[in-house]
Amino acid sequence: MVQVAAALLFALAAGLGITVILAMLKSNESAILSALLGEGAFTGDAAPQPGPTTVIKLRPSEPRRHIARAIVTRSQLSQPQFSCAA
Repeated sequence: MVQVAAALLFALAAGLGITVILAMLKSNESAILSALLGEGAFTGDAAPQPGPTTVIKLRPSEPRRHIARAIVTRSQLSQPQFSCAA
């Protein structure tokens, strides 16, 4: 009985998946087919054209300063990390 229910559920999921794929094809048929044919999303004239890029030079940043770190003493390390309630 469980196997029959699993088979019906699988068939329902497969049917739903095929329905979604067909709905996507119906709404975006031309875009999907042009992508599959290798034409791409842009037509020939609307495609971005290669060429020289604009170079923006950034000013150099100042050297980083040394940041002093806090020194941990042994008394701070010897404290238990869990409370008594834990």
